[in-house]
Amino acid sequence: MDPTTDNAGNAGDPGSARASLEALRAEIAKAVVGQDPAVTGLVVALLCRGHVLLEGVPGVAKTLLVRALASALELETKRVQFTPDLMPSDITGSLVYDTRTAEFSFQPGPVFTNLLLADEINRTPPKTQSSLLEAMEERQVTVDGTPRPLPEPFLVAATQNPVEYEGTYPLPEAQLDRFLLKLTIPLPARQDEIDVLTRHAAGFDPRNLRAAGVRPVAGPADLEAARTAVAKTTVSPEITAYVVDICRATRESPSLALGVSPRGATALLATARAWAWLTGRDYVIPDDVKALALPTLRHRVQLRPEAEMEGVTADSVINAILAHVPVPR
Repeated sequence: MDPTTDNAGNAGDPGSARASLEALRAEIAKAVVGQDPAVTGLVVALLCRGHVLLEGVPGVAKTLLVRALASALELETKRVQFTPDLMPSDITGSLVYDTRTAEFSFQPGPVFTNLLLADEINRTPPKTQSSLLEAMEERQVTVDGTPRPLPEPFLVAATQNPVEYEGTYPLPEAQLDRFLLKLTIPLPARQDEIDVLTRHAAGFDPRNLRAAGVRPVAGPADLEAARTAVAKTTVSPEITAYVVDICRATRESPSLALGVSPRGATALLATARAWAWLTGRDYVIPDDVKALALPTLRHRVQLRPEAEMEGVTADSVINAILAHVPVPR
């Protein structure tokens, strides 16, 4: 079935929207090899109106992944390369004096788009990083006292190199909490890496996604229909209590100095609902919560120094909690 043709006659239909969003995996795979979990995470974030932090070493196709997603979703996208000398106004926009009218007019920054690719966000100082806080939380930018709404849908996909690399600035806790998901992009498996090199040897150009065959398979109408359907996904009281118990357990863990806040619990419930809908159900089960626990919670906890020295990671702590918190039947 041609997803584009199918959507044309069924725009706004939840079933058609699910089929279109599922088709994203195959479409993005034309440009990016072996990153299905990251693709799924980006789709979940779009359904939840959240933002995504992509972390991985240089050269694992973080930027290409976001560009391919924008092409397959027919969304407007802009890219900002974060550097130490980047100013907040370079992102949000500023007032510019017009000599012809003798008045100041607002010149929108790159944040006024559907999908903002914040490339290497941890290479700019905290002052500039924080310029995204209002945009991410309030979906608006205030310049000279005037709030200016951002387009809908709006998603920030920020890439980040591990903090131990020279010339990086760890993201403030307040900004980390604004990201719905933190997705780790691993080095590819051997066969995936062979496939990447084979594609490049055959003439693949990562700067020309159209030539690679990436085409739009979904659009804003599909996203809106999907979001409406996700909002109707049933959550039982037992599942709600399960999410709360997981998050409360992080606050009591001896390995953590900071546990998950109620905002994090709300985020986990939202991502579990989106995942349940994507997998074809209109109700949430414990496995949905477990599937999204790591990407939703790993950046919302803080390890104690002594635990970190012993090699404990946020993922290992969360996995241990998932193994011990009673699962509702």
